[in-house]
Amino acid sequence: MKYQDTYKKLAKFGRELLDNTSYSSGLPRISKYAKEVIGAQRCSIFINDIAKKELWTTLADDVSKIVIPSDKGLVGFTIKERKPIIANDPYTHLHFLPEIDKATGYTTTNIVTAPIFNSKREIIGVLELLNKEGGFDNEDVRFMIFFAHYVSGYLELIANEKI
Repeated sequence: MKYQDTYKKLAKFGRELLDNTSYSSGLPRISKYAKEVIGAQRCSIFINDIAKKELWTTLADDVSKIVIPSDKGLVGFTIKERKPIIANDPYTHLHFLPEIDKATGYTTTNIVTAPIFNSKREIIGVLELLNKEGGFDNEDVRFMIFFAHYVSGYLELIANEKI
């Protein structure tokens, strides 16, 4: 498995994450780690605001806050399907939102998403990685599932306690 050494580094990452008790300090660490492990250019962590029926991220590399309805885009499709999505040719995917690329000036060549579940099995967010050379594969999805589960307790704590 190509991520074997990466799991050894996960304990160190977890300790560092616990020192970051807000979205603004913790989300960049999560993003940086996910990008490094998988080899993606960008990472966004969308938070699912169930009450407002929207997904938002303040962590989208070099982009200001993105807000979309929770039933739109590949992240919305991820919530609907309750499973990861790979789109190695996103512009042909029915649920891809090319207007986000247009608004940001960034071109998405491939994308992988994974739902982030809380302890009640509700989706509290979506982890999204963009633009990996050669495209994303099933091994990337396995890691994304593991990693989303790994960070879910932290994200649930931050969301519930606003620490």
